[in-house]
Amino acid sequence: MLSRLASTMTLAAAGTRAGSAALRATAPGGRHRWERTNFRGRSVGLYAGPATALAGAAAAGRVRPAAGWAVLAAGACGAWDDVAGAGEPRRGFRAHLTALRHGEVTSGTVKLAGISAAGLLAGVALKRQWPDRILAGVVIAGAAHAVNLLDVRPGRAAGAVLALAAPGMLRGGPGAELSAAATGAAAAVLPDDLGQRTMLGDTGAHALGAVLGTAVVLANGRAGLLAHTVAVVAAAVCGERLTARPRGH
Repeated sequence: MLSRLASTMTLAAAGTRAGSAALRATAPGGRHRWERTNFRGRSVGLYAGPATALAGAAAAGRVRPAAGWAVLAAGACGAWDDVAGAGEPRRGFRAHLTALRHGEVTSGTVKLAGISAAGLLAGVALKRQWPDRILAGVVIAGAAHAVNLLDVRPGRAAGAVLALAAPGMLRGGPGAELSAAATGAAAAVLPDDLGQRTMLGDTGAHALGAVLGTAVVLANGRAGLLAHTVAVVAAAVCGERLTARPRGH
């Protein structure tokens, strides 16, 4: 078991570092597509986001294919918002749902729908009974959203994932392996994130959250899923207060 944990963690960490370095070196589409200005006025790159999503998906898929697809979908939805939603001032569920009521489909609404659907599909694949499947879907999508809410300052999102995922490796089973994937990816990106050389963006934050969410799903029965559902819903409610703050690093 220890060897599988180590290999999964190594795959996630090495893939994240290698992918980030490759994207930084090549900057597909031009560097202007990859650079953002953080809250201190410094230019930081989004290279770590796609690298984290791809490496996290590969490591998670090694444990459970459905988990890998959920992570990839969460990252893809985040990438859509990173591109289509760049400069979008509206943040949070309330703002996007208000726009939807007025007939406007924002990038955030697309992201919300996509991640929710991916979470539910993963829940169906990972659990056998419908109550557990629905709870699992909420946990996966909610964890993805919660980690993204933390990505407002350097190191917060990656640090939180690292702190929450590392203890999960002690539980054993597939949940521990997915915790190892989250730990490896978060540890790989944390130094550059703290150093304000890169940022996760919605792509990386949602992907990391989805890895963490699938780890929770596979490590818990119905009672644990219910407790974590309450936690991610509470985080979403509290997170509405953070949406007025400027995003970035």
